[in-house]
Amino acid sequence: MAFENAGFGGCGQGAGSGRYLPIAEHGLIGDLRTVALVGTDGTIDWYCCPQFDAPSVFGSILDADRGGSFELAADVPARTRQFYFPDTNVLITRFFAADGVGEIQDFMPIGDESGEAHRHRLIRRLLCVRGSLPFTARVAPRFGYGTEPHSARLQGDSALFVSENLSLALTATVPLECDGTDAWSQFKLLEGESAVFALDRVGEEVAPRGCARCEAEDEFQATVRYWRRWLSASRYHGRWREMVHRSALTLKLLVYAPTGAIVAAPTTSLPEEIGCERNWDYRYTWVRDAAFCIYAMLRLGFTSEAEAFMGFLSSCIKCDDEGAGPLQVMYGIDGRRELPERELPHFEGYMGSSPVRVGNGAATQLQLDIYGALIDSIYLYDKWGQPISSNHWDEVGTVVDWVCDHWDQPDEGVWETRGGRRDFLYSRLMCWVAIERAMRMATRRGLPADLVRWGQSRDAIYRQIMSRGWSAEVGAFVQQLDGDVLDASVLMMPLVKFVSPVDPKWLSTLDTLGANLVTDSLVHRYDVGASPDGILGTEGTFSICSFWYIEALTRAGRLEDARLAFEKMLTYSNHLGLYAEEIGPTGEQLGNFPQAFTHLSLISAAFNLDRALG
Repeated sequence: MAFENAGFGGCGQGAGSGRYLPIAEHGLIGDLRTVALVGTDGTIDWYCCPQFDAPSVFGSILDADRGGSFELAADVPARTRQFYFPDTNVLITRFFAADGVGEIQDFMPIGDESGEAHRHRLIRRLLCVRGSLPFTARVAPRFGYGTEPHSARLQGDSALFVSENLSLALTATVPLECDGTDAWSQFKLLEGESAVFALDRVGEEVAPRGCARCEAEDEFQATVRYWRRWLSASRYHGRWREMVHRSALTLKLLVYAPTGAIVAAPTTSLPEEIGCERNWDYRYTWVRDAAFCIYAMLRLGFTSEAEAFMGFLSSCIKCDDEGAGPLQVMYGIDGRRELPERELPHFEGYMGSSPVRVGNGAATQLQLDIYGALIDSIYLYDKWGQPISSNHWDEVGTVVDWVCDHWDQPDEGVWETRGGRRDFLYSRLMCWVAIERAMRMATRRGLPADLVRWGQSRDAIYRQIMSRGWSAEVGAFVQQLDGDVLDASVLMMPLVKFVSPVDPKWLSTLDTLGANLVTDSLVHRYDVGASPDGILGTEGTFSICSFWYIEALTRAGRLEDARLAFEKMLTYSNHLGLYAEEIGPTGEQLGNFPQAFTHLSLISAAFNLDRALG
């Protein structure tokens, strides 16, 4: 995943809360290259162009004054509501005022691989559906995370924003004004009238163009058709269809179409604790997150995403550094390996939560569990998608041979701590998964493999976990070998079929975790006081762990408990069914948003619980 890469520092109290919407008060739109966050107030306060990990153009979610935004709202007091156009990623924000009702339809047309592939278009279509309403639009881009100066000028019915590295054109069907840096418009719509704003990346081979009302309607219909056609491939028809499909649509938005990479989340530095330093850049591809995401997609029947990601991973695997291993923890969405981490001191951070970081230093950590996630996803693709090629099997063999040589060593672990390498049980568990799944593939398809050697390593890992990962005193499998600290990552043990879900040792573990790490269905990763991770401050509960817990209850046959916990978890989503990484003490969303790991674990829990309920 993308959990934190811990550092050191102190936590403040947070600042300027009135200038920031709650993290959960946002919806997401995108074009499979980048996304935008749209607040319930109609403001786009996060948008990177032309791709997920590019510098922000609108970043007011990280600095209300210097980040830049695209404001669009009724110019009178109004209540707002948001929803998605059914079965799509087209976002509707409605305004209810005394004299009328209006709505914004926000979407990004999905491009193809033609000459328009480099165009990035964001369309905001505004309609007055009842009465009449005055509106104000203000477009204030701040290029390069607010560090690159730009100019703005009117050019026909457009405003052209030009910086050194990026140019954007804003076209509108209402008159625009400009002051040299920002553009704005004030206008009134009567019932049945509409206005259109289109923001395009321009320059190089892409020239500015208009976006008249009829063109916006065509783009709207094409975008709706794209998402509905994609979603129609889903094989899930269970009890929680709406939430599962919303999670699938969200995961699809996190795919970078040119390479098949999947980002852990589309944002950076949204805090895991307000006013604290647990702020990280998740706009990259974690092998762990993406591999689990493939599992969720395959479960639902979306095989093309799995195939594209397999191609991406194949280009990343190499073994020219025996110490580092065949894979990094994470990659850039274009496959690059260098992701230097730096801070943006001119940004105050969300509600004063500094520092704001771009890049991610965890890329150089050793996290052995990624190999289990990788091989398991390949195994499932080979089983449910297409049989893997001979070249891919050679790569699997390279990875498994390396795991057999290196599984018995400490690492930073799944939670990416910086308190020193340790013998984490979860890392051993997933090394076991890597070898065991590869052996299954080799046996089922008669593929060449050193099964004797692989089997010896697999069995050695099993015996080590059973003898040194179990604490009779605690009555549970624990975080580290020979330790006594509880950790929610062990919830994966029955999920990956390492231990029977009704094994007495496992049922004791489940009870102990429930008594110590679970509150109202919400699960903490571990006790940071008992196991310091190198970061000051506290954190919320991890939503992926909560869904793991539900799935573990399901597999143990505790269906009433599992169903109640699942229904409770659904109440913690935002108004659109989206989840960040964590849930805070009062039910608030914390961390980068939305989080792929959370949504894929929701899909898995829903799928297995629904099947168990019959």
